[in-house]
Amino acid sequence: GNNADNLREVGMWRTVRRREIGESSPQSSSNFIRAQRARSLTLANHKEIRSAHKSAVNTLQIDTSEARYLLAGASDGSVAAYDIQQSSYYDRLLNTSRHEALFLVDKRIEQGHRHAVSSVCWYPIDTGLFVTGSFDHYVKVWDTNTTEVVLEFKMPGKVYAVGMSAIASTHMLIATGTEDNRVRLCDIATGAFTHTLPGHRDGVWAVQWSSSNQWLLFTGGGDGAIRFWDIRRAGCFRVLDQHNSQIGRRPPVVTGKLASASHIRSLQKARQQSLHSDQLNRLNNSTALDWKSQRQHHSISTKTHEHATAHYGTVTGLQTTPDGFYLLSAGTDSRVRLWDVESGCNTLVNYPATRIRRNWGTQIAVSSDSSLVFIPSANIIQAFDIWTGHLHSTLKGHYDVVNCCTFHPQYQELYSGSNDRQILIWVPPVFLDLEGHNEIHDGFVRADEDAWSD
Repeated sequence: GNNADNLREVGMWRTVRRREIGESSPQSSSNFIRAQRARSLTLANHKEIRSAHKSAVNTLQIDTSEARYLLAGASDGSVAAYDIQQSSYYDRLLNTSRHEALFLVDKRIEQGHRHAVSSVCWYPIDTGLFVTGSFDHYVKVWDTNTTEVVLEFKMPGKVYAVGMSAIASTHMLIATGTEDNRVRLCDIATGAFTHTLPGHRDGVWAVQWSSSNQWLLFTGGGDGAIRFWDIRRAGCFRVLDQHNSQIGRRPPVVTGKLASASHIRSLQKARQQSLHSDQLNRLNNSTALDWKSQRQHHSISTKTHEHATAHYGTVTGLQTTPDGFYLLSAGTDSRVRLWDVESGCNTLVNYPATRIRRNWGTQIAVSSDSSLVFIPSANIIQAFDIWTGHLHSTLKGHYDVVNCCTFHPQYQELYSGSNDRQILIWVPPVFLDLEGHNEIHDGFVRADEDAWSD
């Protein structure tokens, strides 16, 4: 532990030194430090969230506009928001900043949810609104300042998941997954349902908007299927098949050095040429078929396509990488899979088995540099290397099943919620406070002091 921390600190200071003398660019230095911080998470001992919930914490989300407010939903029907930047008070005795709920809405108020809150999300533009979904069959839109419901949508069954696109500029749609097998899109602007998307053969447990295309929506269901939707067009345009695997070179694993722009461009060009070649081969093969065999082939492939499965159990969690190129999925078959969004192929990264709860959705998280995926597994969180599948670390701290986690892209912190009713914070180590470095720290302070400092 201490040796690893010391080596990590040496590497950090070496990176800072290289940046000072101009040997590395600001972007590469920043990326390296962020990656190192994300890979060294431990349970925070200087920062604490005082959970206001009386039951299991099921869902968490950090707002995308300021990255300052954490929204949480729980099984007792309560929803609370926490300021994770400014503490409520500082405990000098324990050297800990405590963050208490800014507000709490629950079943005690008339507009509160009557059953468990399964999913929450912030309005992407600002923190003036937030959305909640519950097992009481309602999706509600709340005014943050007044903590009152401004819109509500009655669903045909329990609500498993809600989500809004973080990059949408032309729509304000809430994607909802319920125990009904149709995905519904609710429009905040009109207060009405705009789309009903049929296709799943069982309840829809997970919804996830693309992080690079405002029209692209991914959904996962109890039928084991993951479906891709372009909401501008009718019908699902892709169903992922776990047996349809990626053939070709996998993206390089970043190990501290940032690939040059020319290298990335050459990889992209090679990939485009490969895809173009595959398309030409498919076109040549199809033209060789006569009209009758083409029609028969289309009928068989459509039937196979519609019944393809991504998991041998319920798809309980979906998450995209920040660049939008890849999609991660988790299922009750204890498997985690990485999908290429462009090709729809299973990349065959072999992640170790996980223990995912079977009666609820699972909220997984990805680090901001796309190097790690965090998966709740029983009462721990497993951090896997996205590209190799290797188990990087295991985060232990909760006393009961972990239901959700979310990653803070600016601070490289992880927040997790559990059946133990707690919200834990996992943070990178504070290197200057390590034992044995007080002299260095004091030296920095003295060098920074002016003549009139106390």
